Amino acid sequence: QVQLVESGGGMVLTGASLRISCQASDNIFSSYSMAWFRRAPGKEREFVASITTTGSSTRYADSVKGRFTISRDNDRNTLFLQMNSLKPEDTAEYYCAARARMHYQTHYTAASEYDYWGQGTQVTVSS
Repeated sequence: QVQLVESGGGMVLTGASLRISCQASDNIFSSYSMAWFRRAPGKEREFVASITTTGSSTRYADSVKGRFTISRDNDRNTLFLQMNSLKPEDTAEYYCAARARMHYQTHYTAASEYDYWGQGTQVTVSS
């Protein structure tokens, strides 16, 4: 079973940038579709971005489109989320997720489509 460990969260001011990472423990990382989700206080977990196994295709939630970039380095078994122009409403616990089961479409935005989850990293944006 793969272990996912997020890092890079922190507290920043509005308009700042931050990059968070997710390190996978196994060497079949390149076979997983990956995604970032987030959960703000008092809210449901929501989809942020997803990326295909090779990184050739990405998808974003409307709320982060144009500001966030998801990427992956399969040689380092690592997933990234570059977050620019951060807003207070981006404050949340951010989780990476991996899909190991058979693929039937290009992107998955529902949490139920993912098999493994990290423990989360907190991002706080203050105004």
